[in-house]
Amino acid sequence: MLEQARAFRKGLIGLALVLSLAACDPIFDNHGYVPPAEALEQVQIGASRDAVIAAIGTPGAAGVMRDEAWLYTAYRIRSLGIRAPQIMERQLLAISFDANGRVSNIEEFGLEDGRVVQLSRRVTTSSVREVTFFGQLLGNFGRINIGDALDN
Repeated sequence: MLEQARAFRKGLIGLALVLSLAACDPIFDNHGYVPPAEALEQVQIGASRDAVIAAIGTPGAAGVMRDEAWLYTAYRIRSLGIRAPQIMERQLLAISFDANGRVSNIEEFGLEDGRVVQLSRRVTTSSVREVTFFGQLLGNFGRINIGDALDN
């Protein structure tokens, strides 16, 4: 009986060890779309927007404020346990258009071409004071004009 209990405990410990090691496997997430090189070869400088749509499809994003550039982005993220997710691969295809809506430039960028942008964490201080209900009620007495209230 004692031998069976020890064997059961060893099996349980082994199972827990295997499950804990399996939890450390990385998880990969793929996001976005960049057209393959074969499809991109069909897009030439001077092509119209409709020709670009026919060859590689519509983009995920366009230029800010104006439709002067189309951006196709794809990236792969690795999550490993409790660590912060890490971008493993990033592709960006930028197709620029001239004023007539014709392709003027095609550029490709990778993860090595990117720059880290530091976000500012400045916080504006609030001028709002925390006033209680009675403070608000009594604070309005000087602002009430009886004449305005009676004219209505």
